[in-house]
Amino acid sequence: MAAITAGQRGRRVLVLDHADRIGKKILISGGGRCNFTNIHCTADRFLSANPHFARSALARYTPRDFIALVERHRISYHEKTLGQLFCDGSARDIVAMLEAECRAAGVRILLNQQITSVRHADSFVVQTAATNYRAKTLVVATGGLSIPKMGATDLAYRIAAQFGLAIETPRPALVPLTWQPQDSAHYADLTGLSTEVIATQGKTGFREKLLFTHRGLSGPAILQISSYWKPGGSITIDLAPEQDCTAPLRAQPGGRDAAAFRTALRAVLPQRLAERWAALHAPSGWSNAALLEAEEHLHRWQVTPEGTEGYAKAEVTAGGISTAELSAQTMESRRVPGLYFIGEAVDVTGHLGGYNFQWAWATGAAAGHAV
Repeated sequence: MAAITAGQRGRRVLVLDHADRIGKKILISGGGRCNFTNIHCTADRFLSANPHFARSALARYTPRDFIALVERHRISYHEKTLGQLFCDGSARDIVAMLEAECRAAGVRILLNQQITSVRHADSFVVQTAATNYRAKTLVVATGGLSIPKMGATDLAYRIAAQFGLAIETPRPALVPLTWQPQDSAHYADLTGLSTEVIATQGKTGFREKLLFTHRGLSGPAILQISSYWKPGGSITIDLAPEQDCTAPLRAQPGGRDAAAFRTALRAVLPQRLAERWAALHAPSGWSNAALLEAEEHLHRWQVTPEGTEGYAKAEVTAGGISTAELSAQTMESRRVPGLYFIGEAVDVTGHLGGYNFQWAWATGAAAGHAV
């Protein structure tokens, strides 16, 4: 996007990619259909040490702008849920669109470029295994540490550190959480079970699906809340949003027993989860007070994860180049004129559902207009 925008302004642009194919992370996104933006994209859907930093770029290149590009290339798409837009066909359509836009803008793209060093004197010198490239402007769009098997590296952080730029500590985000041993013993065999929950950390909550795995918890609700979770902390899970499972038992004085409690849970929860929850968390007695306490536990299940599945399974990397080092309007370094950092390399991380792609498009456009 940065190359396209700069090329359309008549700039001479060279894209260096260390991969053997362009857009590899685009191609695997959204189950191969590329969740390319979200129509509800606003700055409050992003995490950063400076929560206001994202506003400028997002306001100047909006989801509507990217949708117009998609429609101009006659790529059919649909809204899945919560404003998420996907290709009807394949993520290859988005890569082909961007490649075509690069060609039209006169942009050169070179693949298999192993960058060995970056220097700066009168201009930037990017050294590869084969040759050197010189330019007045260098835009670093190399992403974070997520999905190393796709070629993710720490190059952006190394370049930033070389030029004295501060970095917010990177960490996996939008990532499954793993069980503590005692929780694994209780729940690991529920692998594959999915249910709608509200997952909360602090004042932030997400109502979406939770998925039990053999290693821990996943699904959209957990991926979302993982970005806010810190090691050693807990998350709170409402397993039955807006439901009162024990209300039928509390309404009748007789017939209160373990079997009736299981039956009440089965009316709300998936059967295997209802059976397991009843076995592990039956009330201490059958008074209304005890039933209300059991009800409260169902809506405030405290889980303290052992950790995350790490960068291998993380959809994005939180943290990165400090926003204090960059212009919010252009993404240019405040210390090093001509040096830009965009996309996931920067300390701005979107929610699940197309937000991180929109951040990439918006910051690419911002830098492309400025270089």
